[in-house]
Amino acid sequence: MAQNRGGGPGQGSRGGEGGSGGERRGRGRGGEGGRGGEGGGGNSPERVLQIRRCACVVKGGRRFSFAALVVTGDSKGNVGFGYGKGGEVPVAVEKATKVANRRQKPVHLQTSAQGTTIPHRVEGRFGASKVLLIPASPGTGVIAGAVVKAVVESAGVSDILTKSRGSNNPVNMVKATMNALAKLRTRDDIARLRGVEV
Repeated sequence: MAQNRGGGPGQGSRGGEGGSGGERRGRGRGGEGGRGGEGGGGNSPERVLQIRRCACVVKGGRRFSFAALVVTGDSKGNVGFGYGKGGEVPVAVEKATKVANRRQKPVHLQTSAQGTTIPHRVEGRFGASKVLLIPASPGTGVIAGAVVKAVVESAGVSDILTKSRGSNNPVNMVKATMNALAKLRTRDDIARLRGVEV
């Protein structure tokens, strides 16, 4: 069982021996490609963050399978991610998108007439990945890497500063970003938890 992580120009189609089959769109580690909601089974547009190819050596040659990492969101405070596997890339993406739509969770954002950012500074962790999210003034834009940018933009954030530390594995970075977004609280939430009025 040999695993080839990431895509590349030499990827072959399923059943293509030695990678000599038809060319396959492979967006290696951290590659980002928006598919605009194709095959999602939901109303949220999807962003394909990674396509992984696995080659299983059998008697007749090599059999390929694919895994996809997808993030979906409605840009109104809901975002989710999914990981799916299949014999073809579209099948894997469709499975991942369905999982992402089921896993969507609400995120507390701070919305103004000029833009949308997060209420406060927060850090998320998963495994060896750490992601720091910092509020930004209107007009700043999304200052982030491809993976973190896809997650926060899907949630509806338009102005934010970010910093990632540790592992840059896309799966871990997505989970670390989701962990950070889950920690966000608004002033009203804190006041309600403390039993005071702001």
